[in-house]
Amino acid sequence: MRRLWIPAAVGVLAIVAGLPAGRVSAQDEPRGEPEEKAYVTPPAWKSVEIGNFYLRRKRYRAALSRFQEAAQTDPYNPEAHLGMGKVYDLLGLRQKALENYRKYLDLLPSAKQAEEARDVHKAIARLEKKLKGSRSSASAQVKPN
Repeated sequence: MRRLWIPAAVGVLAIVAGLPAGRVSAQDEPRGEPEEKAYVTPPAWKSVEIGNFYLRRKRYRAALSRFQEAAQTDPYNPEAHLGMGKVYDLLGLRQKALENYRKYLDLLPSAKQAEEARDVHKAIARLEKKLKGSRSSASAQVKPN
């Protein structure tokens, strides 16, 4: 029992005194300032995945930044533009939403997938209708007497 207690006591005393408990090799010693690693942008699919996560949580600004990051990383990623279209639509930025929905449809690899994107077609029709309605009401208010 006494043999176990002595090494433990020496280790505790060394820690309290601020000394290393064991031997210190040359590899353990810091050689100056630690190197900072450069930020590596995640792949576009990962940014889209994180953007969709934020979108489900209704954190629209965070989602938008991730979708923009994905579009910047891979400008031909249709999912990034679909996500941006959804976020802009939810934020009330209709023109930007419309542009991104159209870009999404343009980037789809096949016509069949474009036809299957019915929700996007409906959103485009709804946004175009609202934009035309807001322009006509704005011009009606500006008419001179």
